[in-house]
Amino acid sequence: MNRSIAPSQVRVLLVTAMLSSAAGLILELLLVTQASYLAGNATLATGVVVGTFLAAMGLGAWLTEFLAVSSTPRAALLRCLFLVELSLCPLCLLGPLALFQLFAVDGPLWLAVVVLTILVGILGGMELPLITRLLETQQQLRQVLARVLALDYFGSLLGALSFPLLLLPTLGLLPTAAALALVPIGCACWLSWTFDDLRRWRRGALFSIPLIAAGGFFSIPLGDRIEDSLYSDPVISRAQSRFQRIVLTRRRGDMRLYLDGNLQFSSRDEYRYHEALVHPAMAAHPNPKRVLLLGAGDGLALREVLRWPNVERVDLIELDQAMLTLAQEHPALQSLNQNSFADPRVNVEVGDAFGLLPDQPGPFDVVIADFPDPDTAAVARLYSVGFYSRLLPLMGSNGVFVTQASTPFFTPLVLASIEKSLQHFPVKTHPYSVTVPSFGPWGFVLAHREKQPLTFQPVPFEARWFDRAQLERMLQFPKDYRPSDQDSVQANRLSRPILIDYQRRDRWSAPIR
Repeated sequence: MNRSIAPSQVRVLLVTAMLSSAAGLILELLLVTQASYLAGNATLATGVVVGTFLAAMGLGAWLTEFLAVSSTPRAALLRCLFLVELSLCPLCLLGPLALFQLFAVDGPLWLAVVVLTILVGILGGMELPLITRLLETQQQLRQVLARVLALDYFGSLLGALSFPLLLLPTLGLLPTAAALALVPIGCACWLSWTFDDLRRWRRGALFSIPLIAAGGFFSIPLGDRIEDSLYSDPVISRAQSRFQRIVLTRRRGDMRLYLDGNLQFSSRDEYRYHEALVHPAMAAHPNPKRVLLLGAGDGLALREVLRWPNVERVDLIELDQAMLTLAQEHPALQSLNQNSFADPRVNVEVGDAFGLLPDQPGPFDVVIADFPDPDTAAVARLYSVGFYSRLLPLMGSNGVFVTQASTPFFTPLVLASIEKSLQHFPVKTHPYSVTVPSFGPWGFVLAHREKQPLTFQPVPFEARWFDRAQLERMLQFPKDYRPSDQDSVQANRLSRPILIDYQRRDRWSAPIR
């Protein structure tokens, strides 16, 4: 016959349910983030991890049926719960580290993600039935389920909010995993000191805490060393924001910026990309005074815009404050962008361009979009018909818009879809391309009002690479950069982000920016 559980012990079990739920969701989100970072496919990573995790939790709950029968003594249930909490610790601490190491040696990453998710999901799925069964001996089942489920859902909310808003931007991936490992071991210690049935496990649980803490301490530099091995050049700066992993490398005179492992620029040839992005649009306007710059938190496109003497104001919208901080404070990047953010003509706003566009003080003479490639839904919407319906009204009567459009040789459907999305509005579009040695051929789409003729004024300074001859060559868009079936290309819409599919069709052969 099971002994009754004291009210204080009931509270411990309920809080354990809440903390376990929060830790489980945080670990689930961490695995999604890490798989997205390493494999470069956020949608697939989310589906694989979330689906596998939920299925594994169901399996874990079913397995408790063979333990939590009416004849099972309370001590056996407590011991099982204690061991579940104890088993979660090494998975939280070492699992993400192992994924980094597998990726570094080109091991079976997806298999490891699935196996780790299954193990964590099974253990997490066992916790709630075990706690419910323990409390069932004390209270009515209806009341037990109501309380346990309420705290379980509340813990999920805490985990869902704390990971993106606090843990990831403050600690980063591996330190978050190390801190997370302390939650189940803390619960295990609390259970062992609350219930006499677990008193013989107390010393082992307490001894595990410094081991987990030491493992977390050493996992951080080990994780940095593994990450360093992923890059061919020495890492000089790394930061984790709630949006992305930012890594800066340098070897001799070549500095490179990576976002989530994807190369954004090399200091040796970035001028080709940024001059091609900025100067054709600026030259297409007779007197560019007001410029709206979207993305471009590294300050390199801003540097080029500020070279035009007529510019009176530049409004820049960047999603990630961490990227802005790096561009303004890291000496090497600050030197490369020529301290462009310190110019009094520049007004910076941090936030999502999609949401902030309606509040921008237009009209603008030139609008420049320098977003990453559209390989996720969050980015693809910034190339959509819905986004352009917000953006194009901000352009003045002679307004010009330009956007980067991925690599047309490897992903011609991407550029064609962006162009077709713009053509839903009364504008004329002009695709053009430039060869950037670090990336190969790169595409852009320039758009202007239908009634406005496309004429280019002389550039009032000597650029490093861009001139009239280069402009004419860029506008001679090669026909093999066009998809073979141009008419079948679809516009990119918020309701159907086809651009993600177009971007991924040739993802493995295309350079990623």
